[in-house]
Amino acid sequence: MKLTLRLAAIYNILWGAWVVLFPNHFFNLVGMQPLNHPMVWQGMGMVIGVYGLGYWWASYNPMKHWPIVAVGFLGKIFGPLGFIFNYLKGDVPFEFIYTLLTNDFIWWIPFFLILKNVHTDYKWKLS
Repeated sequence: MKLTLRLAAIYNILWGAWVVLFPNHFFNLVGMQPLNHPMVWQGMGMVIGVYGLGYWWASYNPMKHWPIVAVGFLGKIFGPLGFIFNYLKGDVPFEFIYTLLTNDFIWWIPFFLILKNVHTDYKWKLS
């Protein structure tokens, strides 16, 4: 659990910094048009980076700090759902799915397993 959260923390902090510092780089990599307002994407990078800090702190005691893991897990579920919704409406190109591979999909099982342990061993206690 600790290693998973530390890896997620490092990844999220680095990804967030990349998006804040180089907001058009991802779009150039996948051949998408750059955003008209990169500050929105940079704001997303800031939020993802802050999640990284939360994961790092939660890694010290994942059972006690399970709400941070739960919020992260929900984000990793709702992000792809938002992509599907917007893709089907024609508002986002398929290439945007590349962000979901490393930001969301690879973390589903590890975060689920942490929360399964919380349910089994910690009974969702908040203290």
